[in-house]
Formats: sequence, structure tokens, C-alpha cells
Amino acid sequence: MSIVTNEELVQVIERAVERAMERHPRPTQVNMKQAAEMLNVSPMTITRMVRAGKLKLNSCGLIPIGQIDAALDARYA
Repeated sequence: MSIVTNEELVQVIERAVERAMERHPRPTQVNMKQAAEMLNVSPMTITRMVRAGKLKLNSCGLIPIGQIDAALDARYA
């Protein structure tokens, strides 16, 4: 049985996350249903956020992932 330090455990987890992200890269933009799932809210809430200007649709009618990240950061700040 080997003892693993916290630093070694963090490195293993970081490598696992990197590998997972390589297989499933983050999208650059999402539709309103995906945004609702990512923010754990209803699609109607996303519609309200768009109407209120809290989220903005791009020219394709999609939400850039940076806006999702900003909304998550604001929620947990």
C-alpha cells in the first residue's frame, strides 16, 4: 500500500481532467436549452435572462460559453 500526498493526488486529478477535456472539448457556444442545463435553471429562465440583457445571443442565436462562465462565476462569487 502506497501513501499519496495531496500534491500527487492533485496532479493525478489534473491529468485526468485534461484527458477528459481532450476527448470532449468545451463548445464555444451553446443553445438556450444547453445553457439552461449548464446553469441548472429552466429554459424559461434563460429566455428571461436574454430579454433582460444578462445573456446575449450571437448572430447565430447561440450563447457564447464565456457568458455561461461569467454567469456561473457571478452565482458563486
